Amino acid sequence: MSDNQSRESSTSGDVVERATDGGRPRNRLQGVFTALVTPFRSDSSLDEEALRRVVRHQIAGGVAGVVPVGTTGEAVTLSPDEHARVVEVTVDGVRNAARPVKVIAGAGTNDTRKTVQLARRCEQAGAEAVLIVTPYYNKPKQDGLAAHFRAVADAVGVPVVLYNVPGRTGCNLAAETVLELAEDPRFIAVKEASGNLDQVTDILRGRPERFAVIAGDDALALPICALGGDGVIAVVSNEAPALLVRLVEAALAGNRAEAARLHARLHPLMKANFLESSPIPVKWAVARLGLCEGHLRLPLTPLSSGLQPKMEAVLAELGLLEPAAVTAEPVAQGATV
Repeated sequence: MSDNQSRESSTSGDVVERATDGGRPRNRLQGVFTALVTPFRSDSSLDEEALRRVVRHQIAGGVAGVVPVGTTGEAVTLSPDEHARVVEVTVDGVRNAARPVKVIAGAGTNDTRKTVQLARRCEQAGAEAVLIVTPYYNKPKQDGLAAHFRAVADAVGVPVVLYNVPGRTGCNLAAETVLELAEDPRFIAVKEASGNLDQVTDILRGRPERFAVIAGDDALALPICALGGDGVIAVVSNEAPALLVRLVEAALAGNRAEAARLHARLHPLMKANFLESSPIPVKWAVARLGLCEGHLRLPLTPLSSGLQPKMEAVLAELGLLEPAAVTAEPVAQGATV
């Protein structure tokens, strides 16, 4: 072990490797994880070749991981077979990357039995972890939420990332429940998209060392990292992975000025991606970058024509429409983006 590392025991009894430059355990999830769009053809079938291009673009941008079949990936419109196939293609796409790129597959529904089935299929397809959202619409109590997540953890052999997004699900995963689950080493992180920094701070104060707190709102990546969080599961990195990677790296390193500069630069695109319900705008943008076609599945419909010039202007301002801006081939180890 090098001089700039130490080892401590976590509350779960595991030995945690800690880097003394910044105090973040090296075995904790950290960095940018992109919530991938799912490309479709004009007949609404999966476009596997386009998905491979999307994944290569992420590898070239330097992300720490990718998250297929989540909200951004229109997972609720996929059949179980399509869901598993998207994970398989994504896993295959990162296999020959010059550095490790984690695949954390979305598997959440509002039915625990269906969620268990999806999570098992994601594991069989090669996912390294599963992202499980709080059940939507039926609004379970906190004990029901805890039981739901434990049922998934009992059913699979890969770690579970909790996902709290009350604006979409209608229920909030309380900090106390997150911390209760975090004591179980099968739960490795929470994607926190409540927008409540008080709640995020409570989780950060009480979490075990190995448990990561990941921003679930692009615009809160910098504030949550500044509070001690570990990164972001992002939408904006579909379009600009390298820029977001630089932002989060600066934030984690404590380079406030650089992180703030990059945040200000990316913020118009972060906002533009939610001009209409996500993933409508980002799907349009990824298509505009030439990575896939922009087809959506109902009930989502294409980006309103009046908003397209605004999206175009934001992409152009960031230089993303220049020919060299989109790299769909892996970057050699040690290369810069």
